[in-house]
Amino acid sequence: MKLALASDHAGYDLKLAVIRYLESTGINFVDFGCQVGETVDYVDYGAEAIRKVVSGEFDRAILFCGTGLGMAIVANKFPGIIATPCWDEFTAAASRSHNNSNCLCLGGRVLSQEMALAIVKIWLGTEFEGGRHERRLNKIKKLEEENFKQPLPGSNGQIQWLPEKGPPEKPQIK
Repeated sequence: MKLALASDHAGYDLKLAVIRYLESTGINFVDFGCQVGETVDYVDYGAEAIRKVVSGEFDRAILFCGTGLGMAIVANKFPGIIATPCWDEFTAAASRSHNNSNCLCLGGRVLSQEMALAIVKIWLGTEFEGGRHERRLNKIKKLEEENFKQPLPGSNGQIQWLPEKGPPEKPQIK
């Protein structure tokens, strides 16, 4: 397994703890940043790591920001990515066994290092169950294909809004 890692400044320390764990187990990974002392936009680093998973160069990604939510939003904009923020052992196990997550998102401001390491161990060690979950994921994939998460001709694989649909309308708040 080959992992792509990335963080912003808020997830940096948690990323270091996970890197130490991965190094101790011999799991292959590449850290796409950020580096110590940098204040950065999580979008840039998350997108760089996720592009490596989409291309097939890496198998999965682990992304870190303040809550894990921002990185999950970024990652889920890419085709074939199932990014799941996890906050305990149960969500880590379910994200893999039921959702076949290929991107784990963790929050440096909301998780202890101990909990994050427990989540990572479970997420890496849990297999997808298939069965009824496969059927559900196929429905999600169909939605992805029907909507905006597909490359357009001439886009060099970059994701763009489909011209006939455009960006989603903002709901009216009443």
